Amino acid sequence: MDLLQGRLLPLLTLLASFLFLLYIQDSSKPSQSGCSLLPHSHYWIASKRIVTPLGIISGAVEVKGGHIISVVEDKDWNGKSKQVVDYGNAVVMPGLIDVHAHLDDPGRAEWEGFPSGTKAAAAGGITTLIDMPLNSFPSTISTETLKLKIEAAEKSIYVDVGFWGGLVPENAFNATALEALLNAGVLGLKSFMCPSGIDDFPMTDATHIKAGLSVLAKYKRPLLVHSEIQQDVESHLQVEDGGDDPQSYSTYLKTRPPSWEEAAIRELLTVTKDTMIGGPVEGAHLHVVHLSDAISSLDLIKEAKMRGDSITVETCPHYLAFAAEEIPDGDTRFKCAPPIRDAANKEKLWKALMEGHIDMLSSDHSPTVPELKLLNDGNFLRAWGGISSIQFVLPVTWSYGRKFGVTLEQLALWWSERPAKLARQYLKGAIAIGNHADIVVWEPEVEFDLDDDHPMYVKNPSISAYLGKRLSGQVLATFVRGNLVYKEGNHAPAACGTPILAT
Repeated sequence: MDLLQGRLLPLLTLLASFLFLLYIQDSSKPSQSGCSLLPHSHYWIASKRIVTPLGIISGAVEVKGGHIISVVEDKDWNGKSKQVVDYGNAVVMPGLIDVHAHLDDPGRAEWEGFPSGTKAAAAGGITTLIDMPLNSFPSTISTETLKLKIEAAEKSIYVDVGFWGGLVPENAFNATALEALLNAGVLGLKSFMCPSGIDDFPMTDATHIKAGLSVLAKYKRPLLVHSEIQQDVESHLQVEDGGDDPQSYSTYLKTRPPSWEEAAIRELLTVTKDTMIGGPVEGAHLHVVHLSDAISSLDLIKEAKMRGDSITVETCPHYLAFAAEEIPDGDTRFKCAPPIRDAANKEKLWKALMEGHIDMLSSDHSPTVPELKLLNDGNFLRAWGGISSIQFVLPVTWSYGRKFGVTLEQLALWWSERPAKLARQYLKGAIAIGNHADIVVWEPEVEFDLDDDHPMYVKNPSISAYLGKRLSGQVLATFVRGNLVYKEGNHAPAACGTPILAT
């Protein structure tokens, strides 16, 4: 048997290589009409700063049929190809993967839709995003509602889009229903440990989460959890009943203290111990979304990682850019949950990110219509919570991270490599041979003012908390599977992004 395997394996490897080359040859025709701002599908991208898994090189990336087929340094490339897009000193980096975005098709396209949201993503260098199961209507909690989501995305997306499914009390103990949803293609599940604000997406507790993980273990897909548990209800209600000024951000901050995050994560860790190697749900993975508390909550996650739990954690650019003390009274653009905390907490988040205790970044792009933000009223307690950010997460991370010594390689790790692994998108997340040609080209040194004159592609640009900021890092071009979908203010005529379904 060993001798047979020894003979077969080289043949199988050769066959696989032949089939890949055949696929590339068959796919090397001119780009499909309207999908790309380039007229060809076999070309080179040249730059003096290409971010690869082995470091930053000066050289070129060869793209053919939507894939990267070679990556070469200057000394190994003669530069004589006819089809070269030379970006000089601009940074060529793997496209960003945003694992936490709310594009509210179907049902609430006036909040954000697939066309506007993915145009904004492309303009920001995001080549793949994973859509949350809420705030669309209906929420994505069944095979039927997933079908509606996929139908809304088809021929409407400028970047690749995958989908998380919802873990809610209605399906948590129904293994058949969860397996059907996973078999239909969701990349994993998402749950809330506090009220979500969406009627058809109720909160879960540790028993629901444990049941969900037992199903996910079979599929080796993650469970993403909004980790807040409401504590001290009486004090919370007193604030909401008028004990403090609702236009003061400090009033809102009191209603969601760090203890809410700590309580949720403490409860989660009673379940995640079962995910370690040899545990009863080995293969399952838990991912804590949008961590805000950089003290007790983060310490608990660090302890869980050390004992071998399969757990990761993300934070978001708005927690790294803003501090509670700086938020003006009545400026509800800054309201989100968990809330933006004080400057000392922000510094600790950066430290944890730089030291590797926080694994990755996501936008948590959670828009709505301006009326629900109550911009004129300024009531933090009643305004819709969510930061509109998807187009600017790359320059925001870079602009606010430079004082901490953030490198281009770290940006690729936080925004590409690790998110790709979480979503099990192994042909994405790095500029490497065989991967999808998902690439962002940007100029870190170029500054711009994010004002009313700056092109913004989200549905409701007026609600962004980043308006009025001066940022560094101008996106020049975005390639998705080899298609040039965005170039200096222009999008490809057709929306040719691919819906991503797990298999």
